[in-house]
Amino acid sequence: MFSQRDDVVLCNPFRPFAIGQREVVETIEQAASHFANGECEFQRLTVFATDELAYMVEIERFRAKLDGKDGSGALRVTTVFRVEEDGWRVAHRHADPITTPQPIESILQK
Repeated sequence: MFSQRDDVVLCNPFRPFAIGQREVVETIEQAASHFANGECEFQRLTVFATDELAYMVEIERFRAKLDGKDGSGALRVTTVFRVEEDGWRVAHRHADPITTPQPIESILQK
């Protein structure tokens, strides 16, 4: 599903950036290791596509066992797709927990 090119990027809530196929695969495997017996639903907010590039913006809501404990949450997700030699692939995915308005102080480093 993800591009195997050197410029593939994954930004998830656990790590600032994963760049390149090796880092993206490691980050996905590490993140997945925390989740079990879950379900996820997607609320698509918008989608846009051309012949070579597409993106979608969604809210992903999940319920799962997180390191053995019941948990739930929501992520704001932007996914960028591009056409590669073997079809459509994810070139960039950004997911973070900001799904409601935040105070300006939330961007300040502590």
